[in-house]
Amino acid sequence: MRFPGSSNYHRWGWKGVIENTFHWPAYYLMAKEDDSVQGVLPLVWQESWLFGRFLTSLPFLNCGGVAAATEEAKAALVREAITLARRLGANHLELRHRQDQHLGLPTKTSKVTVVLEVEPDEAKMIKSLRHEVRTKIRKAIKSELSAEMEGPEALDDFYKVFAENMRDLGTPVYGKHFFQEVFRTFPSDTFLCMVRHQGAPVAGSLMTGFRDTLETIWGSSLRKYLPMAPNMLMYWRMLRCAAERGYRFFDFGRSSVGSGPHKFKLQWSSQEVPLHWNYWLPEGRPMPEINPHNRKYAFAIWTWQHLPLRVANWLGPRIVRSIP
Repeated sequence: MRFPGSSNYHRWGWKGVIENTFHWPAYYLMAKEDDSVQGVLPLVWQESWLFGRFLTSLPFLNCGGVAAATEEAKAALVREAITLARRLGANHLELRHRQDQHLGLPTKTSKVTVVLEVEPDEAKMIKSLRHEVRTKIRKAIKSELSAEMEGPEALDDFYKVFAENMRDLGTPVYGKHFFQEVFRTFPSDTFLCMVRHQGAPVAGSLMTGFRDTLETIWGSSLRKYLPMAPNMLMYWRMLRCAAERGYRFFDFGRSSVGSGPHKFKLQWSSQEVPLHWNYWLPEGRPMPEINPHNRKYAFAIWTWQHLPLRVANWLGPRIVRSIP
């Protein structure tokens, strides 16, 4: 599928990943002219007593939205999505796009992704980085850290790091089953980078590849190891992974503008790509603010950060399934 706006997340496999992991229904809209497909729009329904009822394209992931060959197909898909949202009684409809689709809907542009064109030659790649970035990579190596690409057999180690970091951030964690489903569904396009210190896992990132881009979506590191700069070594290894596997671009993933992760990603001489999240809202409804920067969630975040890790890991998957 090569429609404008099409992405990794328009692949049919994500429907199974989401439904099998989170047990929410996914609606895949299709625009057709005669027997020719002119566009698609994947949607997932979620609801909870805390966050309300909504359709998203796509939750848990960085993109989705409309992918259509013509303006007529795009308009038809959006109209049908709004009809579905009304029929289900949604508080809002959220369409996540990497480009401005000019839908005439309320839009947020507070999030960006960060992309770097990969240099196939390793020596040229390291030379193209800023001096301070190279220095931090060398520091990590001198700290006896190692970074290697590993397979699904390392998911237990990855999840230990990921779950602890999410608790420390005050964010409910996905269940390990989610990552297992991603590996199972996209076995040749899913990669795991692990950073270890004397064999112990200290950082990890799970990536998916599509066409000419390798994207990291879920990554974490343990706070007590941050002085060793494990993230610097991990991202350097992931850039090399992209080059080794023939990808042209490395996508550092979504960030809020001005945040710490946003600044970290920009130091790699990468380029911002503004994200456009479009909303349909019933009359009188405000724009949704389901994010950790919303002040009304401050106490909940503080409380979560102080939970025992075992409790956070048990509760997290039950809560996060309702957060887009």
